[in-house]
Amino acid sequence: QVQLVESGGGSVQAGGSLKLSCAVVSRKVFRSETMAWYRQAPGKQRELVASISRGSSLNYHDSVKGRFTISRDNAKNTVQLQMDSLKPEDTAVYYCNAGVTVVVAGELPKEKDYWGQGTQVTVSS
Repeated sequence: QVQLVESGGGSVQAGGSLKLSCAVVSRKVFRSETMAWYRQAPGKQRELVASISRGSSLNYHDSVKGRFTISRDNAKNTVQLQMDSLKPEDTAVYYCNAGVTVVVAGELPKEKDYWGQGTQVTVSS
């Protein structure tokens, strides 16, 4: 019913920039709630990189503050992550995450959690 379609990512040298984008896609009537980016490096747990509420309240992992910027477009149901001054330790698979409320006739709206397929970001020194 709901898909998160990611784009962006790739390989870059340290100090470079990349931009990730994610779109919520559905044939149903829906509303995107909090949207976020997570990442998972090899051998490590998945961690929250940045999140943005529907009202644009922001939250960043300490390691990316001042370097990454999360933004969203509520009309287009998209979220972006601008990554600047990239470091080798930013290397990971990045996942888009969104709380999505789907409207179904005759049912109370329910918010569910959805994930993108993941996109690789590799930063070389």
